[in-house]
Amino acid sequence: MANDNSNQWSRVDRNQNMYDNQPGQEPPRPRPKGKGSGPKKPRKPRKKRRWLLAIFLWLLTLGIIGSLAGAALFFTYATDAPNITESDLASENSTQLLDSQGNVIWTMATQERDYANANEIPKTLKQAVVSIEDRRFYKHNGVDPIRIMGAALANIKGSSLGMQGGSTLTQQLVKLSVFSTSSADQTLKRKAQEAWLALRVEKNFTKNEILTFYVNKVYMGHGIYGMKTAAEYFYSKPLTELSIPQLALLAGMPQSPTYYDPYLKNNSAAKERRNTVIEAMDKYGAITEKQAKAAIATPVNDGLQDLTTKAENADQNRKVVDAYAKSAISEAQKLGYDTSKSGLKIYTSMDSSLQQSLYDNANSGSVTFSSANLQISATMTNPNNGRVVAQIGGRNVTTTFALNRATQSPRSSGSSIKPLLDYGPAIEYLNWPTYRTVVDKKYKYVGLNKDVYDWDRKYMGNITMRTALTQSRNIPAVRTLEEVGGANAEKFVNGLGITTDGTPGGSAAIGIPVTSEQEAAAFGAIANGGTYYKPTYITKVVTADGTTHNYTITGTRAMKTSTAFMLTDMLKGVIKPNATAADAAITGLHQAGKSGLVGYDDDNMPDRAISDAWFTGYTRSYALSVWTGFDYPKQNYIPWTEQDLPAQYYAKVMAYAMQNKDNTDWAMPDSVKQTVKGNIVEYEVKNASWSNGGLPSVTSITQSGETPAEAGISTNSASTGSTTGNN
Repeated sequence: MANDNSNQWSRVDRNQNMYDNQPGQEPPRPRPKGKGSGPKKPRKPRKKRRWLLAIFLWLLTLGIIGSLAGAALFFTYATDAPNITESDLASENSTQLLDSQGNVIWTMATQERDYANANEIPKTLKQAVVSIEDRRFYKHNGVDPIRIMGAALANIKGSSLGMQGGSTLTQQLVKLSVFSTSSADQTLKRKAQEAWLALRVEKNFTKNEILTFYVNKVYMGHGIYGMKTAAEYFYSKPLTELSIPQLALLAGMPQSPTYYDPYLKNNSAAKERRNTVIEAMDKYGAITEKQAKAAIATPVNDGLQDLTTKAENADQNRKVVDAYAKSAISEAQKLGYDTSKSGLKIYTSMDSSLQQSLYDNANSGSVTFSSANLQISATMTNPNNGRVVAQIGGRNVTTTFALNRATQSPRSSGSSIKPLLDYGPAIEYLNWPTYRTVVDKKYKYVGLNKDVYDWDRKYMGNITMRTALTQSRNIPAVRTLEEVGGANAEKFVNGLGITTDGTPGGSAAIGIPVTSEQEAAAFGAIANGGTYYKPTYITKVVTADGTTHNYTITGTRAMKTSTAFMLTDMLKGVIKPNATAADAAITGLHQAGKSGLVGYDDDNMPDRAISDAWFTGYTRSYALSVWTGFDYPKQNYIPWTEQDLPAQYYAKVMAYAMQNKDNTDWAMPDSVKQTVKGNIVEYEVKNASWSNGGLPSVTSITQSGETPAEAGISTNSASTGSTTGNN
């Protein structure tokens, strides 16, 4: 019986082996003995398992297909992703203007940013940022699936130490660098591109570089970007000098700078966020538990500076330099720079102390302006190279980038143009000596039945050119321009950077449209001996990549040295006590200059009402041109009693400017000869022929020039008799 049983199981085993080779078939099962034995029907659970298996395989297939489709979609989006460069990631400093001493005077753009190099970012700040924003930062490659799942779970649980988002620091950097941060723009396509670019960034940059980019990129509120800027703005300290709670506050702010603003009256949100950062730092070993407790116990406003005072000071400083900054930025743009982009350092010639002097004397009451609406423009240059050292475009300025009257609003020059358009060309082209006779008698403009009048409606008769210039007589100036000829006058004044509306003649002799920038540069050419330098503001520009572009100035010969010297000698007399700009006098200072007044033809204006008043003067070190007037001259006027306002202003500024400068006089060039006439030292071009126009010889009035004693010469050492001209 035993053998029978053994043979039976052997057959079953063999049958089992046989069925093993036939996929899809089930081997027969041995029948149990006893009651009820025999074949049984298939069980229903077997069918259910088959159905579940089919569903699983179907879902698996769909998952594989979906994954492939998702991958295909991801790469489709990725190929359409924008390019990202190091310059996109590296938030350069805002474009800055610097003065002649290298101090920042203006920051371009509303985004104030001071870039922090890696060595300026303390380790504690890096740990704080990583602890609160991306604690697996050093383990992932730009995208962190574990973080994504962890963030989702933490959001469900409601506790994640502030790290509810699935984006890594690298993804956040990409978003800040090339994408919009608006929630409406967070589409599937955008998120795919963000992830793709994050992978590329991680491939091309080190973790330290990425963290440095991030620290400099984030918005910190109050119009500032980057944590270094925030440290300086909030605490007036570099990052390296901040405490743990201060660094934790900065690290936590980028998530919502407005909500976590520590300057809010209710700053509980800022405190809570800071403490969350501190707890994260403690949890992940960046600081000790003892340090964490001490940091949390520190008031959230510890060390914060008063921003009201800062904002007021910054606004005031911008007002002081507003006109100069506007001119410098305009020049940079003409040089081909895009000043709207960050990273430029524009070095200027601005002397901050002189700039402040121009501003203060226009706004502080040291010079009396009778009306708040009475305006001013002033430009100060170095006549030896043409560089503008200071400039204001108005007073009572309330906005930035306001109208710059020094460059944007040409006004009639009045008599200040006479040395440039009339008497300068007469010396340059006709060799007139300073004592050449001119006529101040009743006269009409050529071709017009219109009288030329002097300011006093009187006539001085035959006078010297020196007297005519120091007394600012109009009729001799008009007649001189006619003798010089419009073509010569135009050539001469154009060489000084002043354009004319056609060939000048007639009333142009006593006034053409100019700006204080133009006059400062033109008179500067007289001051330096005849070389014109175009007024410039920029000395060098350093671009974001560290390349330095230096800008030198080349002058052009605008007049002979003899012309420049003789004009200067006559213009010294304009500041004499009995001349037209006595208020510009500064005791003991060697200087020269010319005033200018523009009256009205309107019978409705008071007698001797003035629309424009000028004074442009110079020393060997500086040229300063000053205009005063109203923006709407038909509605306002300067009373005659205030005609000397520009000269008074000039004297205040120039006296300050020259206190530490050499007070040197002009030396007579070899091409000029001295001669004494009527106890006045006069000058003429050596060995040059000239004509006195058939007029009688006369002498200059007292104090219109230097006496031999004032000039330090004896009458024996200078010619006192005949001239080389013919009458």
